Amino acid sequence: MTQHKIDKILIIGPSWVGDMVMAQSLFMALRQNNPDVQIDVLAPDWSRPLLERMPEVHQAISMPVTHGMFAWKQRKAIGLKLRDENYDRAIVLPNSWKSALIPWFARIPVRTGWLGEMRYGLLNDARKLNKQALPLMVQRFVALAQPAVEARKAPSYQKPHMIAGQSATAIDPPRLKQQQRLILCPGAEFGPAKQWPAAHYADLAVDFIEMGWQVLIMGSKADASTGDEICSHVDPALRSSLINLCGRTQLAEAIDLIDTADVVVSNDSGLMHIAAALQKPLIAIYGPTSTAFTPPLSELAQIVQLPIECSPCFKRECPLGHHKCMKDIQAETITAKIKYHFAK
Repeated sequence: MTQHKIDKILIIGPSWVGDMVMAQSLFMALRQNNPDVQIDVLAPDWSRPLLERMPEVHQAISMPVTHGMFAWKQRKAIGLKLRDENYDRAIVLPNSWKSALIPWFARIPVRTGWLGEMRYGLLNDARKLNKQALPLMVQRFVALAQPAVEARKAPSYQKPHMIAGQSATAIDPPRLKQQQRLILCPGAEFGPAKQWPAAHYADLAVDFIEMGWQVLIMGSKADASTGDEICSHVDPALRSSLINLCGRTQLAEAIDLIDTADVVVSNDSGLMHIAAALQKPLIAIYGPTSTAFTPPLSELAQIVQLPIECSPCFKRECPLGHHKCMKDIQAETITAKIKYHFAK
């Protein structure tokens, strides 16, 4: 019996920037299995700029229900509306029970995902995750593109590769001809423990401004005070080459501005994953978290992490109060790595 060719797939997307970036590897795997497949992604509206920069995605469908809300009636209404789309298959990336409701309401015939919160019935292709066999999140995503038997072993995968747009044109700061650009991403939604100190970012900025580079600070409104603190540590005579854009860009503009960087230095954050997916030279600074689950997926990424006995602790704030895992990483270490990259 000939297997039915799946032409139209609905992905229930994740709720975090870094996770959505890594989901592109799944989209690539689906396209590799079937070049004619149509991939639609149901996800929070904020993720649309990411999805629009992934060539594999046919359309982004806005998910009006925010992360953590049950919203049975809203989920049912969305599912009923999607019935007319006649999807062949759904792949549910979040592990929650409620995230599997919409494909079930939509009567999508094949509904794939990890068993998660005991989603028997909602998923009719529910798979039991072996975390040791699939240690990386990207492997867990890509394995769902494969038949259930093959999904038990670590799959090979393509690294995310986003294509930048032109939305940053209006906000892109002017720079001197031949001037190189360093972009700093000092924020971290997870908590202050993941943040390299502002004073260290400032030292790094000074190193490169004195070499003739322009330095941009990127982040959300929540990072604006951190950006201001970095600027406050820099001599006023040098600040014309240092621009704090935290809170001044939408996600689309941030993505496209990061694409203009010669180098990006970032904490473990969503912007780090975006820089990796844009194939930018990247220094990723890790402290209380680990690269064992969600590393930046790029051959141009270098990880800086100290072998501190208490790291990684995975705490939002340093439980011992010293924050040595981040404070002891000096700016000159990062400067040396960047210089070495350009010397090669």
